[in-house]
Order: sequence, then structure tokens, then C-alpha cells
Amino acid sequence: MARQTRDERRKRRAQADASIDRTPRQPREAVRPVAEPAVHAPEPRKTHFLAESWGELRKVEWPRQQQVVQGTIVVLIACLVVGFYLWGADQVFKRLVEQVLLR
Repeated sequence: MARQTRDERRKRRAQADASIDRTPRQPREAVRPVAEPAVHAPEPRKTHFLAESWGELRKVEWPRQQQVVQGTIVVLIACLVVGFYLWGADQVFKRLVEQVLLR
């Protein structure tokens, strides 16, 4: 594909702009807003909140049992690893404090 020069691109754009219909458009007729139906009794706030909450809960993609079990196992293993690390660090610092700082 041959490269176009700047002048060729300008000519092509000018031709495209000339082919665009620039006649003024007729204004649209004004659209009357539709009257909203009268609400007889306002919905209580708690009922409204519960209805919206229930609607949001229906949108949630709930995990399957296998995913819950796997997630629980991952959390328990992470807790054990962090627990052993903190226990080991505590033992090291305990000896450091007893041997160095309290003598």
C-alpha cells in the first residue's frame, strides 16, 4: 500500500467534508412530559431498604460449596503460617530482651 502525502490526505479530507450534507435541520417538536402517576401512600423507609437489599442479594454470584471449602482452607493455612512466624519472632525477641537488655 502506497503512503499518502500530506497534500493527498488534505484533498481527500476536503472531498469528504464537501460531500457532507450541511443543510440546517428542522427543529423537533416539543415533547410534553408524561404525568407521573400519583403515589397514594409513601413506602416506609425500612420496607424500601429491605426491598432494595433483597434485589441486590439476587444479583450476587454466590460461591459453590467447593469454592467455600477451598477458601476456608486457604485462610486457615495462612493463619497457621502467620501464627508460626509471629511465635518464632516472639521467641527470638524474648531471648534478645532477656539476654541483652535486662542484664
